[in-house]
Amino acid sequence: MSIESAAAPQKTSSKSSSFLDQREGSRSLHFVKYHGLGNDFILVDNRDSSEPKITPEQAVKLCDRNFGIGADGVIFALPGVNGTDYTMRIFNSDGSEPEMCGNGVRCFARFIAELENLYGKRQSFTVHTGAGLIVPEIQEDGLVKVDMGQPVLKAANVPTKLASNKNDAVVKSELVVDGVTWNVTCVSMGNPHCVTFGTKGGEDLQVDALNLAQIGPKFEHHDAFPARTNTEFVQVYSPSHLKMRAWERGAGATLACGTGACAAVVAAVLEGRATRKCTVDLPGGPLEIEWREEDNHVYMTGPAEVVFYGSVPL
Repeated sequence: MSIESAAAPQKTSSKSSSFLDQREGSRSLHFVKYHGLGNDFILVDNRDSSEPKITPEQAVKLCDRNFGIGADGVIFALPGVNGTDYTMRIFNSDGSEPEMCGNGVRCFARFIAELENLYGKRQSFTVHTGAGLIVPEIQEDGLVKVDMGQPVLKAANVPTKLASNKNDAVVKSELVVDGVTWNVTCVSMGNPHCVTFGTKGGEDLQVDALNLAQIGPKFEHHDAFPARTNTEFVQVYSPSHLKMRAWERGAGATLACGTGACAAVVAAVLEGRATRKCTVDLPGGPLEIEWREEDNHVYMTGPAEVVFYGSVPL
């Protein structure tokens, strides 16, 4: 694997690309690695085809942190459909394909800006995802603001088998996990989320004390979630300040989860714990989340940064 470090965004030169093509042949994959608050992805320019350049099995190998590039997923920039500018698809590190990824879409936006030479310009575009239309906007300060759309709260559409208890939604319901009863609220941001602020009758959650690797998979594969679930464990500092750790479906513990932060704020509002505009602290850093009452959309703002450029033989 050939790697070019990138402290600042820059394109791989045509000379370098030509050299890599000659040295590694047509079976090499050019990529750029990005991260959003430590949630890292391999970005692939796939605009010349509607099918990903690699298989889910190859993605698993590339995401391996010992024998591959190392990442939480591989993201493909494909041609737009249904009038959108681009299509985004992602393979998780376990080979599964989620509907969407919040940190990933910010990295996707910065990747498109580089491909289209849009750096330094305020720009927004439309992206087709498995979760529907997503509209990221690159701001003048370099942060990416994303209209994540409306949260889905109807139990059957999350989906969850838990019975709805508030306007067809599952809010502060009881879920027994490994003999312990947790209070959970279920939200879909185009992908399923189970949000908890603690156990029934227990003290407020202290997220740093969690054994996430032990408890996370038991939520993800619980019978109450037919499509598995992402799980957010949330601690409330104040009505506008939350702290969260996430267990991502198909990726495990990650340093950040954008859709999870959005789901956490929605759940906190529904449970009367927070206002509609919050800072959410994640292990990799903070995200700004707003659930606007006027349009019912959730907006996420945060960074996305290039790590390095490379080419890897398949």
